[in-house]
Parts: sequence; C-alpha cells; structure tokens
Amino acid sequence: MSLFRQHAASYLLAASLSITLAGSAFAQKKYDTGASDTEIKIGNIMPYSGPASAYGVIGKMEEAYFKMINEQGGINGRKITFVTYDDGYSPPKAVEQARKLVESDEVLFIASPLGTPSNSAIQKYMNAKKVPQLFVSTGGTKFGEYKTFPWTMGWQPPYQSEGRIYATYLLKEKPNAKIGVMYQNDDFGKDLLKGLKDGLGDKAASMIVAEESYEVAEPTIDNHIVKLKASGADTYFSITTPKFAAQSIKKVAELGWKPMYFQSNVGASLGSVIKPAGFENAQGILSANYAKDASDAQWDNDEGMKKFVAFLAKYAPDANKYDGSVVFGYGHAQTIVQVLKQAGNDLTRANIMKQAASIKDFAPDTLLPGVKINTSATDFYPIEQLQMMRFEGEKWNLFGPVITGEVGH
Repeated sequence: MSLFRQHAASYLLAASLSITLAGSAFAQKKYDTGASDTEIKIGNIMPYSGPASAYGVIGKMEEAYFKMINEQGGINGRKITFVTYDDGYSPPKAVEQARKLVESDEVLFIASPLGTPSNSAIQKYMNAKKVPQLFVSTGGTKFGEYKTFPWTMGWQPPYQSEGRIYATYLLKEKPNAKIGVMYQNDDFGKDLLKGLKDGLGDKAASMIVAEESYEVAEPTIDNHIVKLKASGADTYFSITTPKFAAQSIKKVAELGWKPMYFQSNVGASLGSVIKPAGFENAQGILSANYAKDASDAQWDNDEGMKKFVAFLAKYAPDANKYDGSVVFGYGHAQTIVQVLKQAGNDLTRANIMKQAASIKDFAPDTLLPGVKINTSATDFYPIEQLQMMRFEGEKWNLFGPVITGEVGH
C-alpha cells in the first residue's frame, strides 16, 4: 500500500510539474523582428507633403498618443518606437518607404498607412512579406478582403458602406432626384460611387444624370462643378478629399446652385474643410459620421471626449481639436494599443493579425455612441456603422439612427 502511495505521490508531482512547465511555456515570450523585451517597433507612412497633406496630422497624433502610452509605462512593460515617413501621397514613394520600414528599420508591422493609392501600391508587397498592413487609413473595400490579402485590414467604414447609407437616405427623402456626382478618380472615389449605385439599385441608371471625375494633381475642380450644374442635377454628391471638398463648397455657393448636397465623410472635417470654405456656404450640406465631433458642445461632458481633450492639452497642444483628422488619429492609435494589449507576450506578426481579427465591441473614446469595433477571422472591416448629419449654423447636427451598411464579407 505504501508503495502504491509513493507511486501516486510521485505521479502527482510529475503531473503538477508538467502543468507548471506548460504554463510557463504558454507565458513564454515570442518575438518576431521589431519586438523585444523592451520595445515594439511600428512603422507608418503618411502624406506629410503633397495634395493630401491635410491628413499628415494623423501621423502626428499617433506619435503623440504613443508617447503618452510610453510615459505611462508602455504596453506590458515595452515602449513603442514609432517610425513614420512621408510619401507625399505618391504610390511609388509609398513602396519605397514600405521597403525601408520592413527591410532596413525592421518594424514589427506597419500601422495606419494613409491613402487608397498608396495602400494599393504596397498591399502585395506587405502580404508577400507576411508583415501586417494594419488599420489602413482608407475605406477602400479591397483592404478587407481577408481571403486574398490576409495581412491587410482596414479601420474606418468602407466607402461602399458609406455610399449605400447615402442611397438609403436619398431613396426615402427624394426618390426622383436627378443626381450629379463629382468623384476623385481613384479607388476611393470609385468605391464610394459603387456603394451609391449598389444602394440605388435599378434606379441608379435613371437617377444619375451626370458624373465628373478629377485627378488629385489638378489644381482646381471648378470647371467640373460648372458642368455638373449645367446638367440640370438637383442633387449633388461631392466624393472628395479635404482640399477639393472645400473648393467644391465654395464653387457651388458662388454659382448660386442649390442642390441637395452630400459630402463624403473624408472631406467633411469642420476644421480642414468647412471653416476654410465658409460656414455660410455649407448650410444644409449632408454627410455621415462614425466619430464624435470635438467642436460639438453635446460632447463637452462625454467621458471619452474629456480624455481626448486632456490628452491634446498635454501631448498635442498645437493640434486643432476641430480637425476630424485629429480625432481620427487618436481613435486609430487607441485601437492599435488595444491590439498590442491583447497580443500579450506573443509579439509575432501572425499573432498581431490574429488579435486584430479578434476585437469584440471595442469603443474608442472618440466613436459615436452605438458605434463599436468588431472583427473576426472572416470580417476585416472593423467599423461598418454611420449616422447621418447635416451642417447647420456652425456645426454638424447628427440625426436619425446609427445605420449599418455592411459590405458582403
């Protein structure tokens, strides 16, 4: 009997030892290039110069946010090193910078590179290298195609979702609209236009009476707007980035044209578009949003926006809190930090993607109530909800419910 007890005791000891060892193996630190006991190196590409330089502030906001995180002790004791380069909104330059970040700087992943053309240019390279191209700053639908590009993921609502939401609203409010469309001649413009047409369905062909596209290299889009007004359109879609969105608002007002006016979300910032175009010229313009507007007094006592404002005061005092891109950069950085927290001590590129695809009901401080980030192995579109808004007085007023405009997964 005592022999049996001895055997049992030694078996139990062996079993508990193996469990302990398995536990420590589970907690073992795993690193890919760009991660260590002390550091997580993240790469980024932004248009700090060129036609889309208004967006450069997003990179500056992320840098400031990571500085705050580092001062608070980092993530699981590791500090973030943020390496950000300018591509001037030029696809060949973006490719050059992506190679530099991956091959010379040896970053763990590239986060929030901006622009549809630039991200399109680096997508194949990033996937061939199996380096995450994470939370790209563009709503291009192709950046959520998990089967074809498992190392690429979007963040903001896909442009097609936005287009569908506008179509839903228009069919209800003005089913016989004669639509004139101005769109940027790239994947951003074409994607949003596709969503609009898909949302209008069979009526798209008869409702859209004129389409004008412009290149980002064009100094002005005024002549396109003159043509759209001449088409007899009574409804106007401005699928434009900030510089051209401001030009559009001014020109439509100057022509005395009074269409039902829709402005795409990426060109609806109060600070970088509406103010320069003139509040008086923007009255009644419609758009949609998924983020809180820092210029709106209704968020003054909102806990999330209080944190955002306190962060700006300390880490980015020169930033314009009314600029939608400032709000965007903060929400983006917060989501990246969430993924790094979830990754724990397994800082491999594969686990970064796995965690990015395992976000459940995450609500950054700056997103509208009811808008949450959800991803899965078969859903690489983190945000698919928007709420309609109308410009009145000196601010955007949200109205109606939060609408989901899902793109087929």
